[in-house]
Amino acid sequence: MANAGGVTVERDIMKYAEYSPADVRSEADRRLGGALIAVGLGVAAAGFAGRYAFQLWKPLGQVLSETVKKMPSSAFSSYYKGGFEQKMSKREASLILGISPASSKVKVREAHRRIMVLNHPDKGGSPYLAAKINEAKDLLDKETRR
Repeated sequence: MANAGGVTVERDIMKYAEYSPADVRSEADRRLGGALIAVGLGVAAAGFAGRYAFQLWKPLGQVLSETVKKMPSSAFSSYYKGGFEQKMSKREASLILGISPASSKVKVREAHRRIMVLNHPDKGGSPYLAAKINEAKDLLDKETRR
């Protein structure tokens, strides 16, 4: 049982390593020491590479941040910037309803209904916005009749 294929002998040596001969312990210590040194060198190399990358990218980051500051914020937005005009135009009415200025009467009604469901004053919407949505619908309905 002590030497059944050599498996139990090695297991017993590793199990009772403090009682094993010095030559067996030194072999295990050498393997563990080599692995620890390799891991340490890898961590150090990663640290130096990261430091170099941060030093290299710092000026580039400053250039990018300055470029982004110079760009207008409206360039990235798909929403209409600005308030309402005094007299509503066909363009403004189509922007409010989110449809083409040449849309049919059916599309105008569908767009009006969809937007009014979301912005109705009885459901917590603004009365001013509801009035503007209704004005946009009336203007586009009037334009499509002619």
